[in-house]
Amino acid sequence: MNKLAALLPPKRMQACAADAGGPGRGRIVILATGGTIVGVGAAGKTTGYRPGALTAEELLRDVPELFSLAEIETIQLCNINSDDMTAEMWLALARTINERAADPDVLGFVITHGTDTMEETAYFLNLTVKTAKPVVITGSMRPATAISADGPLNLYEAVCVARSREAIGQGVLIVFSDRIYAARSVTKTSTYHVMAISAGEMGAIGVVRDGAVYLYEKPGKAHTTATEFDVAGLTELPRVSILYFAVDADPELLRYAAAHSDGLVIAGAGAGEFSRLWAGIIRGLTIPVVVSSRIDDGIITRDNLLCPNTVAADNLSPQKAAVLLRLALLRPVTQARLEALFAMY
Repeated sequence: MNKLAALLPPKRMQACAADAGGPGRGRIVILATGGTIVGVGAAGKTTGYRPGALTAEELLRDVPELFSLAEIETIQLCNINSDDMTAEMWLALARTINERAADPDVLGFVITHGTDTMEETAYFLNLTVKTAKPVVITGSMRPATAISADGPLNLYEAVCVARSREAIGQGVLIVFSDRIYAARSVTKTSTYHVMAISAGEMGAIGVVRDGAVYLYEKPGKAHTTATEFDVAGLTELPRVSILYFAVDADPELLRYAAAHSDGLVIAGAGAGEFSRLWAGIIRGLTIPVVVSSRIDDGIITRDNLLCPNTVAADNLSPQKAAVLLRLALLRPVTQARLEALFAMY
């Protein structure tokens, strides 16, 4: 018996097939990028493994039930630790999805991805893919060789969501540990826990139960086909640096980062605050500066801003604020335009 069969009763597989109108109808494209889900290490251990050690085809051998749900197509885009993800790889992902979405036989997409930067990739794709077909990202916290590896179940449930009618038009979704999250709010909250993927105070928008997909909320911000961001033909993105404020943080770092960046994001303390020394330098910068917070939850408003030439990140984390700023800088923008974009997306 394979690992997934030990975890899943037959009714789970039947429910997922029924949700999409029966097994074998349509195709799910799995885009593999590596990560812990294909990691290999000492038998049974959850640490000290090598991410990106298995191919997509090798991963699927452990989940043969997927082939009874839909036709499965795999594309090995890369095979890396997600800390090595790049803008070029993001652009390749978006381009591949946009091209393959034109195939009427394709129901949806599943991306296997490392958890460390999963939230950034999800938000980027949420702003740049141009299809209503489901795009679902999943991964795992335990390598394939660990006891009770979570990758097979997460992959199975991701395919359930990708072929579900409920997920059409909902933007990029993340499926992890039976829960469904919207790309804009998802985040990683633990270095080790099997339920490390969460959405903070925004919460999950649905669940997968016995293979059936239940969506209870819809993303409220513009996404996918409703965004203005066109990355077709691009090979790179503007460079944005994130500066983390702490007690005695060297203000000279701001000058260095500004000289080597097209825009800055400040991970401020509390509601986006920083020292008077930092404020003095930020006021003199001529590149766009967005202020977020190093705090996990909460909102930055215009009234919180210490410098008049900065833009509030709303409730976007520093890393997601950087994603949006990089896309915004594809065109010349004014401060007013940046404020509008951060309110919209």
